[in-house]
Amino acid sequence: MSGPFLSQSQKQTHSLTIAPQLQNSLKILQSASFDLRTAILVELQRNPLLEELPIESVSVEAESELIQENGDSRNEELDFDNNDFSILEKISDDYMENQMTDSVISGSDLQIQERRDHFLNSLTQEESLQQHLIDQISLCDCDDETKEHLVLLVGSLDENGYLNESPSNLSLQLNIPYPKFFHALEILKTFNPAGIGAKDLQECLLIQLERDQREDSLAYSIIKQVYPLLLRRRIQEIAKKLKVSDEAIQGALEEIANMDPSPGKRFSADTNTVIEPDIRIFHEDDLWKIELNNEYIPKLRISQKYKDLLAQGNLSKKEKEYLVENMRSGKFLINSLDQRQNTLKKISQKIIEQQPKFFVKANPSLQPLTMQQIAEDVGVHETTISRAIANKYVKTPHGVFPLRHFFNSGFTSDSGESIANRSIKETIEKIIQKEDPKKPISDQAISKELEKDGIKIARRTVAKYREQQGILPTHLRRRFD
Repeated sequence: MSGPFLSQSQKQTHSLTIAPQLQNSLKILQSASFDLRTAILVELQRNPLLEELPIESVSVEAESELIQENGDSRNEELDFDNNDFSILEKISDDYMENQMTDSVISGSDLQIQERRDHFLNSLTQEESLQQHLIDQISLCDCDDETKEHLVLLVGSLDENGYLNESPSNLSLQLNIPYPKFFHALEILKTFNPAGIGAKDLQECLLIQLERDQREDSLAYSIIKQVYPLLLRRRIQEIAKKLKVSDEAIQGALEEIANMDPSPGKRFSADTNTVIEPDIRIFHEDDLWKIELNNEYIPKLRISQKYKDLLAQGNLSKKEKEYLVENMRSGKFLINSLDQRQNTLKKISQKIIEQQPKFFVKANPSLQPLTMQQIAEDVGVHETTISRAIANKYVKTPHGVFPLRHFFNSGFTSDSGESIANRSIKETIEKIIQKEDPKKPISDQAISKELEKDGIKIARRTVAKYREQQGILPTHLRRRFD
């Protein structure tokens, strides 16, 4: 019996050993060029063996090729495993694949794809809702077990910040005893932004009012006591039930309309962030070309001076270990940067191939495209694609777009044309923008409008896409002025 246990122990020890390198490689892959520059400068200060090449000097790629061609046999300590990054990447991909396998539940192919997309989109977003909440967990005055439960709950939130599974089902899925689950959930509901952790819109709005100590307000009474009437906009019935005037009800409804129905949505974009495109796609000589932004990524190499010191063999054991460790660290950084740039270039090339209409047309449209499709073409796991496109922007003839913009599942119209979900969402938004504010269009009516264009989707799907766009339901959009 000792054999299996020994094997398991060795495997676990190996995983712990490579964890820091894996973490660093993922940071490099996920970071935008501008942010990566800062991290590289920090590493240049920390590691004396790393040096930055002049701009006009030979590139890192060219230098690597020369080393491979000519060899460097001065000291075996200078040899590095070029597979380090790919091994780490594979380990990470295998882990994420297992996570995905465990998390996928039964449903239609479209539902599974949307859950998969949501999972991948949640992996790596700069200052995401998840990261914002995890930062609060670290400051939370509770025991470690509760913090672990809070992390699991945060990972279960949808993009609106809701926990739309029933507490009993979710506690079973997360393997958290119900009393402890409920305790963690109550703590989560105290986090910012207000409304996080709610099971639905009603609870979300109540939490916001409670946070502002507005439990005695008319808006709170409406949401708490006559919510079904609110959904149907039965102003007179609400007024009669609560024994107040129609005018008072109207004022409360305006207050409700100004509340945040999707507190998680505010983290999907940061208007104060300076966007520096990582990729430029342009048309030249009848070809679409790709140019990576290398302005913020310095060319690096291992200092020849320290290589010579190692080759001389006059160093103490401690000095030798120090140099070898920093040399390996520096080589790993250089390889990881190369991997990052190569991966971005391959992804960009596949996007051009898969989304030709977007780059050609004056009014760009998107075709359905998933990370899984690109991953299969590039030859990596889809979680690698997710990390690579996180926080990245591409400059195109039609403007600057997040790299994630080009990935989405979709429908097939009656004419056989593939239509991306994002294009459908944009169409829904345009329909609502044209509506009469005094007679806002219903989700069912929107569904019928889409059907005229050959797009058949259910009312509940329209409602979901509308909510994802941060658009209020019909009764809360109606104006009476």
